[in-house]
Amino acid sequence: MKLDEREKRAVRELGDAVNFAIEESTVVADAIERLRAIGYEPNLNLKLEIGLQEILGAVDEFTDDVLLELTDDDLRTLRRMKIRIDS
Repeated sequence: MKLDEREKRAVRELGDAVNFAIEESTVVADAIERLRAIGYEPNLNLKLEIGLQEILGAVDEFTDDVLLELTDDDLRTLRRMKIRIDS
């Protein structure tokens, strides 16, 4: 899939947002401190892969017409990342 500059920028923004959420997460910081307390210095290497699927019939503007089907596991993951989904 070939992305234009606007699409590339949007993907970069998502990657930056995920990175920021991990860096600012007190849960992650606490887990790192627990490892340090027992004598380990963690080295984190995280790989983020962003897969895009074009929405059929999508327009350039964002609309409220898109229906997301999220599992309970999806919602738990989003909550841990401090991402709120309004229903």
